[in-house]
Amino acid sequence: MGLKKFFLKKMIKFKLKGQNIPKEQQDMILNAMLKKPELFKKIGAEIKQKKKEGKSEALAAMEVMRKYQNDIRRAM
Repeated sequence: MGLKKFFLKKMIKFKLKGQNIPKEQQDMILNAMLKKPELFKKIGAEIKQKKKEGKSEALAAMEVMRKYQNDIRRAM
């Protein structure tokens, strides 16, 4: 495992740890993010842009996740 992948994995685990998500789902999310990091980077950028446009984080996330739901399913 490369150094970049190692730190990415640690960061994702840290972010998920504070959430109330079962371990199995955390592993599924982690694997999807490691499998398709460019997809999740694009999703994050679009959410950030929608927040700048004045939308709440929850609404922005729902809109963007709905847009990419098929890609996310394939990654999982």
